[in-house]
Amino acid sequence: MDNHFNTPSEIIELNMKASETKTTLPLGKMILLGIMAGMFIAFGAATSSTVAHSIENVGVSRALAAAIFPVGLMLIVFLGGELFTGNCLILLNVFDRRTSLLKMLRNLVIVYFSNLLGALLVDILIVFSGNLNYSGGLLGAYTIKVAIGKISVSPLQGLTSGILCNILVCLAVLMSLSAKDIAGKIWAIFFPICAFVAGGFEHCVANMFYIPAGILASFNPDYIRIAQKTYGITANQLENLNLSGSLHNFIPVTIGNVIGGMLFVAVPLFLIYKKDWK
Repeated sequence: MDNHFNTPSEIIELNMKASETKTTLPLGKMILLGIMAGMFIAFGAATSSTVAHSIENVGVSRALAAAIFPVGLMLIVFLGGELFTGNCLILLNVFDRRTSLLKMLRNLVIVYFSNLLGALLVDILIVFSGNLNYSGGLLGAYTIKVAIGKISVSPLQGLTSGILCNILVCLAVLMSLSAKDIAGKIWAIFFPICAFVAGGFEHCVANMFYIPAGILASFNPDYIRIAQKTYGITANQLENLNLSGSLHNFIPVTIGNVIGGMLFVAVPLFLIYKKDWK
């Protein structure tokens, strides 16, 4: 009788075969898949904020957001998409000499900025859709608060939180390959992504939605007024909510995501399942 799931060694091999395709994609297709993935993650981020914004209890708020956010990775797995954080697993192919370091870096750079473009498209659509007007503009204020919280993390916090995040994201990507049916894949994706959101860990592609959304929301004086009244947001914090302030988050978080996916997931899995110990 056939197993209803793939073994860990089979999962690694399936991922490596998929990564072979990733590094040989035509440029236009790679960009489009990256844009789609950025949009999918942004949808998960936007809807999870909508669910959580009016809940004062932090634990309940995070739990509900964590239950919604995984839809982003599900959309990528089922419909296709190139996600920067998951593509850190291409390092397995570099170690196994199935692709070159240069091809991996080409994929990661192109996909990173394509993800950013996709997330920004959703940012703009969300702002003009009126979504941030929910609860009398409280969602807009919450969006500002979230963005300020992210640009306020220290570089060390951003780095370590990014590591923790992409360990779970890459494990979710791999676990999705364990199941042979769609229901199994859904549950395999759900719990690791739910854990990273509930833990409050930093994901560079998700932040491509959260931070620009906060910047756009800060142009609305009503949202600012509510944010100052409800969350105690100061004028100095609002001044730092800009492009240069966002780099304070993006740089360490991106580095952390790379370390988490490559050093903490790809390297040990290669040594366990692909290295010839004899």
